[in-house]
Amino acid sequence: MYDYDLLVVGSANADLVIGVERRPAAGETVLGSDLVVHPGGKGANQAVAAARLGARTALLARVGDDGHGRLLLGTQRDAGVDTTGVLVGGAPTGVALITVDPSGDNSIVVSPGANGRLAPEDVRAAGALLRASRVVSAQLEIPLETVEEVVRNLPPGTRFVLNPSPPGPLPAEVLTACDPLIVNEHEARVIAGRALDGSPEDWAAALLALGPRSVVVTLGPQGALVADGAALTRVPSVKVDAVDTTGAGDAFTAALAWRLGTGSSLADAAAYAARVGAAAVTRPGAQESFPTAEEVAAL
Repeated sequence: MYDYDLLVVGSANADLVIGVERRPAAGETVLGSDLVVHPGGKGANQAVAAARLGARTALLARVGDDGHGRLLLGTQRDAGVDTTGVLVGGAPTGVALITVDPSGDNSIVVSPGANGRLAPEDVRAAGALLRASRVVSAQLEIPLETVEEVVRNLPPGTRFVLNPSPPGPLPAEVLTACDPLIVNEHEARVIAGRALDGSPEDWAAALLALGPRSVVVTLGPQGALVADGAALTRVPSVKVDAVDTTGAGDAFTAALAWRLGTGSSLADAAAYAARVGAAAVTRPGAQESFPTAEEVAAL
């Protein structure tokens, strides 16, 4: 019996958000809206998104002993996330600087802060959390060596989901553990280490050849493609009026990881995740925009 449906190992940031009429070009200054501070970070986002949907969720992360860290801990607990794995201190809390244009598209610069201090020994010390979790999800806003340690310490039967964002080369040990590897078009190219020609089906095949047990390629308004070696399935998008895309990918990943743990097929889990991601973009912010299961059902 697992205590947690999902353990998220990843980053926790304070998102500092400014709305702009257009994003500046190199050397250009533009005026923006008042600064708004939101709880964020890909790991913290995924944990809140899963908990909002009803998943029993825990977070393994590191924050600073500062106001941003206290904000993040508070929002995790308010969402119902178990924060016993959140370590405090070692560096200031990570910060993401985000600009959002009127179409809802965003540009993000991340200062890792305490996220860069989440170390392999922290993973080893959290063995009880890993053993108690049905699915473990990770990203790359923490050191790659820490993600490698997660893979090395996965208990038998625990499923590993990776969204390699921001993308970089991945060792074979990590790639072969992914079930699935979740990438967008840009991430797919970086992970493959080359330009990817042809269709998304061709991209998925190229990624599967690197060793993941399954792959999900997100395609924005065109939905997603799921591939597990036996089948390739297109998952349609859900048409909504986008307000802010910040955190939508995290909501998608969290929903997919949780549904896989409940026994859903990869295609069914991705279809549900597409609905969750669509609901998230209809409201501003990251964690504040994540829907409950009831809101997803009503979409």
